[in-house]
Amino acid sequence: MIENIVSIDLFVDEKLEIKRNRLAPPQLNGDEKRICIVTGIHGDELEGQYVCYQVIKKLKANLDKLTGIVDVYPALNPLGIDSISRNIPMFEMDMNRIFPGTENGAVAENIAAKILKNIEGATMCIDIHSSTIYLKEAPQVRMSEAASEKLLPFSQLLNMDYVWINPKEQIHHATLAHSLNEIGVPTMIVEMGVGMRITTHYGDILVEGLFRLMKELGIWQGDISSGTTSRIIKDSDIQLVSASCSGIFIPRIDHAVNVKKDTPLGDILDTLNGEILETVCSPCDGLILTLREYPVVYTGSLLVRLLGGIQYE
Repeated sequence: MIENIVSIDLFVDEKLEIKRNRLAPPQLNGDEKRICIVTGIHGDELEGQYVCYQVIKKLKANLDKLTGIVDVYPALNPLGIDSISRNIPMFEMDMNRIFPGTENGAVAENIAAKILKNIEGATMCIDIHSSTIYLKEAPQVRMSEAASEKLLPFSQLLNMDYVWINPKEQIHHATLAHSLNEIGVPTMIVEMGVGMRITTHYGDILVEGLFRLMKELGIWQGDISSGTTSRIIKDSDIQLVSASCSGIFIPRIDHAVNVKKDTPLGDILDTLNGEILETVCSPCDGLILTLREYPVVYTGSLLVRLLGGIQYE
């Protein structure tokens, strides 16, 4: 059942509408578990669109195996998706920095409060993100140290390559995920792929993981895949590799591969003079967790996040 959870009048007889698709068994007894799958909070992050499509498609074809409630929110920032904008157009605000919001506040704060209220009471929430247009990320779950004790067992069901636990000082308190965890809705962030693109392989992996999670929660009784075990990583495991000059970055390696110390990772080019300004090399053995996708770089631009110091096979 498709419902509007937010409807706000805009200029020229237009409306801002945020929709939810609720899939549930034909007969409800009031004790069903509920999972919320949300995405599109940043309009340039599209990986979650494919995931929502596949989840809804599979559920609609197997409603007899559904024993709980699945609420799917494909576009929390529909104006941003329509205009290929990370922020909320007109307000130029990052929607993921205004939670928990307030219904008596400005328009953006009112929207945030209504979203939070609609999800409140859920058994679990999965907030799906892409990376930006600048970087490609390996499929990963992100969570805070404070929430990790409760969420880690569930994160292993999502089929992602990594679970990245962030220290509390790096947590943005005005995000949807943090606000939901604060009101008692266990929420995990999934990040994968690259902005403005859809990586169907990553999406398919996450869809399998979501059905594994739903089965664990008692929401799904159909078949599930065996899945993979995610590697748990922390900031201390990550080596950052940045540009020391401006130019055009051309990688020499693929994303998500192992490299040895001193392996050339890519070149920064001077296209006016036809010269290589810098050959960027790996500072240690490790795996390419994040790789620069957008070629134009400046001094200090992030090129690679490397899982360093450990051999990942």
